[in-house]
Amino acid sequence: MSASLDTTALTRLARVLTGDPQIEAVMLPDGPRVERGRIVLPELDADDDLLTGYVDLLAARMKYGDARALAQVDAPVEQRLAQSIDDRRVCVQLLERYPGARHYLARWREHAASEIARGWHDMAWCDKLLWLIDRALWNEALSANERIDSLLATLNACEAQIDAARHARSTAESIAASRELVASVRMLASRAFNTMMFSSDADDTFDAENVSSEFLGGDQIAPSSSDKIATSDSIQSVILINNEGVRPFLSVPFTTEFDLVTDLTGKGNAIAWRNLLSLARAETASLKAKLERALRADEHTHWRREQERGELDRHALPRLAISPGYRTPFRVKRVAKGRDAAVSILIDRSGSMTGKKIELARLCAAALADALMQLAFDCEVLGYSSIESPEMRAAYDAALADGTPMRRFNRFVERLDLTVYKRFDSNALDGLVAIECGHENPDGEALAWAADRLTMHRAKRRILMVLSDGYPATGDGHPTVLRNDLHERVRDIAQKGIELIGVGVLDDAVEQFYPTSIVVRALHELPAQAFAVLATTLLNR
Repeated sequence: MSASLDTTALTRLARVLTGDPQIEAVMLPDGPRVERGRIVLPELDADDDLLTGYVDLLAARMKYGDARALAQVDAPVEQRLAQSIDDRRVCVQLLERYPGARHYLARWREHAASEIARGWHDMAWCDKLLWLIDRALWNEALSANERIDSLLATLNACEAQIDAARHARSTAESIAASRELVASVRMLASRAFNTMMFSSDADDTFDAENVSSEFLGGDQIAPSSSDKIATSDSIQSVILINNEGVRPFLSVPFTTEFDLVTDLTGKGNAIAWRNLLSLARAETASLKAKLERALRADEHTHWRREQERGELDRHALPRLAISPGYRTPFRVKRVAKGRDAAVSILIDRSGSMTGKKIELARLCAAALADALMQLAFDCEVLGYSSIESPEMRAAYDAALADGTPMRRFNRFVERLDLTVYKRFDSNALDGLVAIECGHENPDGEALAWAADRLTMHRAKRRILMVLSDGYPATGDGHPTVLRNDLHERVRDIAQKGIELIGVGVLDDAVEQFYPTSIVVRALHELPAQAFAVLATTLLNR
């Protein structure tokens, strides 16, 4: 706390601004907020102007706002937006009576911006959007880091609603304006032009409610290639960004120079792997036994009968006894191709998989890979994510400075972070213990990478199984393009003869992209359900 401005002085200021002689000002770590009879300031070692700015803000909330009405807003996103809209409204009212507060409120805004900038790269995309809406309400200029194309596209599409929010005249109108903003983003989603990208875990978002569903609501449908012409005009109206024109239909990276592939095959902790293997076999032992019996039955019932050489066919013995000239009492087993299949397991390592999801994805991959190897199938386990690369950002900034057109690209500063946990040519599975979360999930590019690896492996059948918990997303690419890209990659891979399976982890997005898919609604069922759909695919020729 400032030595020259103690809580006594702040209390006096709060009483003047609110007109309430009973108000107290206190400083606590969980401020700022307004309570009955007091304002709670953040516990900061700050200058006098900043503390005064916080007093101005909270006093304005208390005098001109309705904290009870804001607290009754159930949806967390709507509540945060309503608070931002109402903060601007009450501060404007305060300035009408106390114009001298402008300097102190500006200091508060500067401090808020610096705090956001410090943690910007670790923020979820939805939090970034909420901050930029806040910026737009105050007509503040955006920093270079904040100028992310998809964020700008969303602000542009919601410009009318943001302008209406600036004219709110009460807390009730602020709440109504926040709901209009959320409805606008939901409308964009329903028209397949959603610009929201989320990578945070549903358990870590706003009060345990998944922000993506909070914003987007109903069905989210990405256009396929057959929809291009029908939707082109609408796309142009929504995703014109920085006067550069419409984004490409496919997601093309600015550069692949900084993409990283890490091979962890055989590099896992042996003790951790034994523990994981024990759990994995407990999950799928009975399922593996059933699949093995089904495969054997399938393989052993296909015979070429009436052969001159081979194994004696007992069904031909009566004829052999009564027909001395009978020459074809043998049978030959057909060449069994049921196990001439290669399976690649691809795991979404985005931030939203944090916690129980990634733990069970790891267990699922271990169970599947172990069972496949015991059943004599070739298998590979891969993971994918993307993360901002300082080197790639520097290259991107240099290209911008040189005037390089960027509208044909859809990944600018994030490198692919691809991991091989178990190669086809190795029997070592201990690398699977290293499966952990990354940041974002550019599904289309990762799928193409995995499919290329699978294509190079010799097998009669090739199966690619993807475990994912949502739509493709990156922090610097347009989500409509990412979804279109995934549709096209899936179509292209299927045409190459690779069988695709999508496993949705608490999310049904896979149903929109993959020809064969299941949605796991209960996390503990992930290994068993994934094994079941894979077994069905292996038995279905």
